[in-house]
Amino acid sequence: MRFNLHLPYSLVGAWELWLRPGSLERIATDAQAAGFHSISISEHPIPTTEWLDSGGHHALDPFVALSFLAAGSTSLRLLTNVLVLPYRSPVLTAKAIASLDVLSGGRVTVGTAVGYLEPEFAALGVDFHQRAAAFERAIEEMKMAWASDGQGGMTGYVMWPPPAQRPHPPLWVGGNSAAARRRAISLGDGWMPFAQSARMAAVTGTPAIATFEDLAAGVARLGVETRESNRETPLDVCFGVFGRSSLYREDASPQEVDNEVQTYAEIGVTWLTVQSRAASPDDMLQELDRWSPMLSG
Repeated sequence: MRFNLHLPYSLVGAWELWLRPGSLERIATDAQAAGFHSISISEHPIPTTEWLDSGGHHALDPFVALSFLAAGSTSLRLLTNVLVLPYRSPVLTAKAIASLDVLSGGRVTVGTAVGYLEPEFAALGVDFHQRAAAFERAIEEMKMAWASDGQGGMTGYVMWPPPAQRPHPPLWVGGNSAAARRRAISLGDGWMPFAQSARMAAVTGTPAIATFEDLAAGVARLGVETRESNRETPLDVCFGVFGRSSLYREDASPQEVDNEVQTYAEIGVTWLTVQSRAASPDDMLQELDRWSPMLSG
């Protein structure tokens, strides 16, 4: 099992506390020292006040933030969790990803999704109802752009430097639906289902995953569909631990944590995302101290 640390949602809302010069580099240094294998950040360029008031959150630009996190680490993978591909020009996105991958020494993992916040699409001038087609087209165009290094891709164009990881960084597809699994199998290298209740499912438009049984069923379906597609290479499965996880409990015993991680592994999860709930940098250091034994065990 490998572990990803997702930065706290308080990071931007309390930017004067968190975002001082050198702060992101220090977070990455500490996360790597604690034993995390990856670090991630979300994307919300211009959320509505209504969504924020109902529990939504701000986010930094993912490529800028991940660049600073890369500078503070040497082995952490840099995960977009998640990049809403229809928001952006595929070619410009491919350029940003390739640049970050080269500068970080080949450490980028591209977590992607179709997106669900219709008002944010509207603010960006993007057709919400065409987002699925735009997502699939973006993946194809990004792959073509990355191949345009004199060896193929977009005929008559060259994108240098190409990504350090060839043919491109891993592409993980987020979402709990059958369509998300299909895209992961046909276009990507991993699947990123996420925990949510039935109530939240009505907001996001993707099925609920509220129990281990729900998760196991989804991973099992992914396995069947992967075999039916005749895909030869396996897919990673990255999942954010349930909110009631023992990993979040200060009184949880090492055995409880080990048992829970083993349950995820038996289901077929290869990467676990732990969401920092820190309200301050000091809180995050305490979290890392608590999680470090789990990561090195």
